[in-house]
Amino acid sequence: MTIISRQLISVFIVFLIGLMGAQSQNKKQQELEERRQELRQEINQINKLLFKGKKEQKSVLTSVEDLSYKMSVRQNLINVTNQQANLLTREINENQNAITQYRDRLKVLKEEYAKMIVRSYKSRSDQSKVMFLLSSTGFQQAFKRLQYIRQYAKYQKKQKDEIQLQTEKLQELNGLLLVQKEDKQKLIGDNRKAKDDLEKELTEQQVLIASIKRNLTNYNSQIRKKQREAERLDREIEKIIREAMASSNRKAGRSASSNTFALTPEDKVLAANFTSNKGKLPWPVQEGIVKMGYGTHPSPIDRSVKINSNGVRIATKRGEKVRAVFEGEVNAVIVPRNGNLTVMIKHGNYFTVYKNLSKIYVKKGDKVSTKEVIGEVLTNKASGETILSFLVLKELKTQNPAHWIYKM
Repeated sequence: MTIISRQLISVFIVFLIGLMGAQSQNKKQQELEERRQELRQEINQINKLLFKGKKEQKSVLTSVEDLSYKMSVRQNLINVTNQQANLLTREINENQNAITQYRDRLKVLKEEYAKMIVRSYKSRSDQSKVMFLLSSTGFQQAFKRLQYIRQYAKYQKKQKDEIQLQTEKLQELNGLLLVQKEDKQKLIGDNRKAKDDLEKELTEQQVLIASIKRNLTNYNSQIRKKQREAERLDREIEKIIREAMASSNRKAGRSASSNTFALTPEDKVLAANFTSNKGKLPWPVQEGIVKMGYGTHPSPIDRSVKINSNGVRIATKRGEKVRAVFEGEVNAVIVPRNGNLTVMIKHGNYFTVYKNLSKIYVKKGDKVSTKEVIGEVLTNKASGETILSFLVLKELKTQNPAHWIYKM
């Protein structure tokens, strides 16, 4: 095997390895860019729904909560942008190394090709080729020499084509490198602006928290009061589910104390359809952002105070309509003491719960379809918030709605 052949094989192997690495990096870069655009869109939604066009004066507590949420999303945006910039830096370094290697290989290819041209020039006449054939000692040797002449000409063409290919690759890499450097500078500029915005928001938050800390006990009591109201409503929801469970078991001739539903064939089909749509269910409002996710969260005012959320709290615009996320039957309409209406919809042995409504357009026993409007979200006059609390339960066990709703 000639030196040039070994180099061509080396080039091919390096090319394959680089191609696989580039594909992996491009996929990662695309994922990061999609996530970055989602976060930017979320910040736009936060500004639109929480910080612009509010007729009501928000309470200081609500302002701090909204600002903390916005800052957390912006910090995520900064982190994702940093990841993109770091990945681009690695790609730029790899491409710069690849350009150096391509230039070195191209130099070797050109030198080898130049030598071949010189050799061809020295034996350029057709007469010399004929003499080369005629000087053969026999037919077999003449045939082999003819093959050699043809292979040599073919090899020359192959070298010429390889030089052209390597030159084009080098030009392509140089062009890609310029684009990557421009993209990196844009990301750095975007991140600089995001950090400036975050710094301003942090200063604003510190001012608000300082005013709250002068009466911290009062604010913490407000948070605990809201938590007690939520827990009271959750107990009522649990009671209703237990009653529905007992009723289904009595109808099926089973023990009413069973902790599972006795499903009818229709209920089984409905539950199976609900499960098969996990992650694809529509949002319960047409426009909204998840201000608080599922689980336990520290208060932004006093991190020793924990806020438990059995569902998600979705901030939306004033007068927003509430939609059923899946077909089912209205199992209950709850009117708590604070007057914030709640609707429960049964989907086999699953339930979706829509809290904090000002108006309800359905009643117990109604059959509803996916995206059917069932009510309207309440706007709290004291806090200026329009928040829908949304829950998903399988029998008595709460589920994370983000696992069920599309892109929540």
